[in-house]
Amino acid sequence: MLHFKQNQLTVFQSALYKTTTAIIETDEAIILTDPNWLPEEVTQIKAYINDRLGHKQLYIIVTHSDFDHLIGLGAFPKAKIIASDLLAHHENKDQIVKEMNDFDQTYYLTRDYTHQFPKVDEVIKKDGQQLRLGDTNLTFHLAPGHTKDGLFTLIEPHGIFLAGDYLSDVEFPFIEDSYSAYVNTMETVATLLKQHSIHYLVPGHGHVADDRSDISDRLKWSMHYLKQLRVNPDQLENECRKRYPFFKAMKNSHVTNIKRATNEFD
Repeated sequence: MLHFKQNQLTVFQSALYKTTTAIIETDEAIILTDPNWLPEEVTQIKAYINDRLGHKQLYIIVTHSDFDHLIGLGAFPKAKIIASDLLAHHENKDQIVKEMNDFDQTYYLTRDYTHQFPKVDEVIKKDGQQLRLGDTNLTFHLAPGHTKDGLFTLIEPHGIFLAGDYLSDVEFPFIEDSYSAYVNTMETVATLLKQHSIHYLVPGHGHVADDRSDISDRLKWSMHYLKQLRVNPDQLENECRKRYPFFKAMKNSHVTNIKRATNEFD
């Protein structure tokens, strides 16, 4: 599963949908995001954490409420959970737990923990809210668009940007919440890139970007994709087919994106 390791940052990548789990090690704590997917993969992540945790506190940042990003949380019952206020007060918690259980039923998977919706210890209610862990500073920004409850995290002074299901190199933007909110969130990214020294971008699916030009290119493409949804969706589909090797599996999401963009402005 080991996908990327440099300085304080280690990233594991699942065999399913190239879903990522980031691990950031500091002197005072270990910070983990979205442990996932398969039981053996979660076990591997847990073993890696246990080898390094010692007397440190484990924090888990939940980037958003899609069940694939919550499915490994039960393996870490002593972790402090960080998530947005909208996630903490999600209206359909039972449905998301059902999706996790249904996934395991579908593929005959057994786990040594029970699926539950996370109880959030550090609730993020506003842009710019911060959490200080010794010499490490976490700054959070609300990131709606993909889902209503999305969350960005900047970890400084290490220059790590945890982006959740945005800025992927294997997926175009998936708009499950709002087209206009997604556009605004990308504008937030543009501001963050101007104001901070970001060295590593960790998307929820795909590969880590550790080059400034790569990070900028991902933002430019996302903005291009969002614009073309409204002005030239047919040409955009051709671009996506060339850019994404798994576009066939994602096409329904592209069609849904077109409908959302059109309906919002009609």
